[in-house]
Amino acid sequence: MSVLFVMGIGLMSGTKRPAAPALQVPTQTSIARGKSVYMEQCLSCHQADAGGVQGMNPSLIKSKFVLGGKSALVKIVLNGLSGVEIDGDSYNGVMAPHADLTDLQIADVLTYVRNNFGNKASAITPAQVKAIRAANSPGKKPGQ
Repeated sequence: MSVLFVMGIGLMSGTKRPAAPALQVPTQTSIARGKSVYMEQCLSCHQADAGGVQGMNPSLIKSKFVLGGKSALVKIVLNGLSGVEIDGDSYNGVMAPHADLTDLQIADVLTYVRNNFGNKASAITPAQVKAIRAANSPGKKPGQ
């Protein structure tokens, strides 16, 4: 009986295990908001199917930029991008900076793109965007 008593005390003591780190699983709410931002900000250049425009605006489908590092992707949105080569194809369109978007809007639209059009990648959070924005140095190329 004493073993059960001790076990019961341990269970009732309120000691908590450390929480597991939160997985960055995209929520349907974030994806829905991201789709709205995509339709307003990205659609005209990257197209409804995210296929882009040959020689002008790159495809977002399984792109190394979309599926790669979050920091580089957020910096592309914040700083814009032009004259990029992807898988041997040159794109000469100019993506304007979108630093006017909120951290939530950037996180949502990038989470949407990273989880649609055949892409599957972890979510980007507003906190991650905020940290990247704070450390961002305009004029640097993504990945630097």
